[in-house]
Amino acid sequence: MARLPRFSPAGQPALVLQRGNNRQPVFLVADDYLHYLDCLRMAAREHDLAVHAYALRPNHVHLVATPRQADSLSLAMQAVGRRYARHFNRAAGRSGTLWEGRFRSAVFDPTVWMLQAMLYVEGNAVRAGEAASPEVDRWSSYRHHAGIEASAFVSDHSAYWSLGNTPFERQSNYRALSAEGLSGSQLATLRQHAHSGWPLGDAAFLAQLERYAPRRIQPLPKGRPRRSTMLEGGEEAPGTALGTAVGH
Repeated sequence: MARLPRFSPAGQPALVLQRGNNRQPVFLVADDYLHYLDCLRMAAREHDLAVHAYALRPNHVHLVATPRQADSLSLAMQAVGRRYARHFNRAAGRSGTLWEGRFRSAVFDPTVWMLQAMLYVEGNAVRAGEAASPEVDRWSSYRHHAGIEASAFVSDHSAYWSLGNTPFERQSNYRALSAEGLSGSQLATLRQHAHSGWPLGDAAFLAQLERYAPRRIQPLPKGRPRRSTMLEGGEEAPGTALGTAVGH
């Protein structure tokens, strides 16, 4: 089955996943992480991409970002992938593919999911047992949002600004949200959409996206379609498979 075209409308944030080919390591030493962040900073500036959160893990990268142009996300991630792969291959004395095909991205409703998406991304190392707490993870944006150190290229989303009127209030409230953690259902939902690429939001949000999406934004129902039920005289009964399929 052919892949669906990427759906990345301007102004809509996305949860992004970029993995190493065959889940191989893409970061080996501290300089690798630093170089990737430098590539991300340059690409975000060049292609008008607002990066709200990030986490670099040994074999993958998670981002929360908003493209300001329809092609901002694709162009920025392509630039990062190419530049970083050259660095990694040269430093590791290797050649060939580094990344697992194209990156994955899922548009989501920021009014509901922005803070949860940021916490999901920044808590990645802790959930994987690679860090005792988000404060000690050098390779995520949590330290920026918690007020430990500032990142020059992280663009704070309005959902983060709503946490308080001063930097101290925002940082304190964000630390409290992180300590509270995400529920099991929130984690499962974010993980599912990060890997599948389907947009995340309620029915109203998805209906709004459908008005201008060049592709379907929800998966088709599982299973074989039902056979059409014909009324006497050859008319198709309402609510049969044909009528249902049009709505998808």
